Amino acid sequence: MNERIIEFLKKKDGYVSGDAIAQRLGITRQGLWKHIQELKELGYDIVAVPHLGYKIESIPDRLFPFEVTRDLDTKFTGKKIHYYEAVPSTMDLAMELGMKGSPEGTVVLAETQTKGKGRLGRIWFSPKYKGIYLSLILRPKFSPQRTPLLTLLSAVSICEAIKEHCGIDSQIKWPNDILIHNKKVAGILTELNAEMDEVNFVIIGIGLNVNNEKKSLISGSTSLREAREEEISRVALLQEILRRIEANYIHFEQKGPKVIIDKWREYSVTLGKRVKVYSHREHIEGQAVNIDIDGGLMVRKDSGLTVKVMAGDVVHCR
Repeated sequence: MNERIIEFLKKKDGYVSGDAIAQRLGITRQGLWKHIQELKELGYDIVAVPHLGYKIESIPDRLFPFEVTRDLDTKFTGKKIHYYEAVPSTMDLAMELGMKGSPEGTVVLAETQTKGKGRLGRIWFSPKYKGIYLSLILRPKFSPQRTPLLTLLSAVSICEAIKEHCGIDSQIKWPNDILIHNKKVAGILTELNAEMDEVNFVIIGIGLNVNNEKKSLISGSTSLREAREEEISRVALLQEILRRIEANYIHFEQKGPKVIIDKWREYSVTLGKRVKVYSHREHIEGQAVNIDIDGGLMVRKDSGLTVKVMAGDVVHCR
C-alpha cells in the first residue's frame, strides 16, 4: 500500500486530498494517515495541509525495491529484490538464495554490511546509506572456465553506467577494480557454484562508493561524490548498472566474449603497464600485454616468455 500511495502522489504536481487518495486506493482516511506516518518514518517528506491534502516534497536516497524497480525496464534483472537495512554480507545471502533456486536476475541489496566481502578474504567497508552494495544471481549457460569473464563484464557495465549517469570517466584495473584518477571507487567479487562442466549459478558482488565523504574514505579510494563534487542519486545509478549488466550479459550469451573483451580493453588501465602479480603460488613481474579469450591477463616477463594469469593481486609499477 505504501508503494501505491507514493506512486499516486508522484503523479500529481500539487496537493491531493486525503479523500481522493483513500477513495482511489480503497482505504479509510485513518488508514491513509497511518501509511503516511510510515512513509515519513522511512524518510519521505510528505506535507499535509488542512483542506488541501498531501504533497510529496522530497524522496529519501534509499534503495527501496519499489523505487529501484520503477521504470527499470529490464527483462529479468532486478525483477526480484531482497532489501535489507543491514546484513553481514549480501554475498552470503545471495549464495543461500541461489542454492534454494532463486531465479536469474535476483538481487540482494543492503544499505550497509557489517562483514562486506572483498577479494582474497578482505573486507569491503560499507558505510550506511552512502554506497551501493549488491549481489546479483546469474545462471549462465556456459562452462565454469568462462565465469571469470563475468567479472570483466560487470566491470565494463559499471564504467558505462558511471559515464552515462554521472558523466565521469573511470578505468578498470585487472581484474576487478574500478578506478577514478587512479583511486579505487568500486570492487567486484565473483563466486561460483558449479559442477565439473556445468555452472549452477554465479554471484556477482558489487561494492561502489557513491556519496562517501572524503574523511570517511580509506587510503587509496575515492567516491563518485568526490569526483563530481555533488550528491549522486543511488537509485538512478543502481538502475543504470542493472540495465548495463543485463544488456552486456545478453549480448555475451548471444555473440560470445569478444565484444566484452573489446570493451574491457577500452577501459583498461592495466594493459601496457609494467606489473607485479602476486598470487598464492607465485610472483610474476613483466609487461601486461593483452587479455585472452578467457579473461586471463597476459604478462610478458623479462625473459620474453608470456604467461597467462587468471587470479592474483596486480600492482602497477611506476
